[in-house]
Amino acid sequence: MEFDIVMVLALIAAVVVFLQLRSVLGKRTGFERPPLDPYAQKKQNEADNVSSADIVELPKREQREPDDFKDIDRFAPINSDLNKGLRSLRKSDPSFAPQSFVDGVRVAYEMIVTAFANGDKKSLKPLLAAEVYDGFSDAIDILEKNNENVSFTFVGINKLEMITAQMVDKEEQITMRIVSEIISATYQKDETLIDGDPETIVEITDVWTFARPSQSNDPNWKLIATQDEE
Repeated sequence: MEFDIVMVLALIAAVVVFLQLRSVLGKRTGFERPPLDPYAQKKQNEADNVSSADIVELPKREQREPDDFKDIDRFAPINSDLNKGLRSLRKSDPSFAPQSFVDGVRVAYEMIVTAFANGDKKSLKPLLAAEVYDGFSDAIDILEKNNENVSFTFVGINKLEMITAQMVDKEEQITMRIVSEIISATYQKDETLIDGDPETIVEITDVWTFARPSQSNDPNWKLIATQDEE
């Protein structure tokens, strides 16, 4: 388990709420800009529309020949470590499709970070492995105990990059680098701003690992590890 210890250490800081949120969501890159005009933005891809608050399928299983690697070869250079890893997943699970997985991560990431910011444990639980859920849940409890509130807006994902893919003890595991933009501000109970900026967009980078049992009847992936990118 590689859950980010920064989140735990941040609990003792004076700006505990913002630091906890940042430690779960990733490392701040220093790229900040004024808020975008929402009326000037293009609508997000229809894949971002979520029909269920509790379940994300990354992706649904489809029938495919286990030795059919054409889509994998288009996705990752032949003979690269990533290509070899993706082929091992395909051999074990012919339904696996890398691009469909990436599309699913785009949906799941927004669901997870938004649910965390809203203190929504119910939505988080089916999306996270047990140890990761415990870490998120503990952080939410501390935020509530301090009577401090986070105003959070998920702006969007700038970049999704698959880093590794591998089979581990009959489990499919994929690690993604996710660069996203958020707006976050932390307030005391009396609405005094104590950290962040409600009008500043911040770019953050996460490295998240997702997993599911190979050939399981359950097609849903879960987040099993999070870390900031060093």
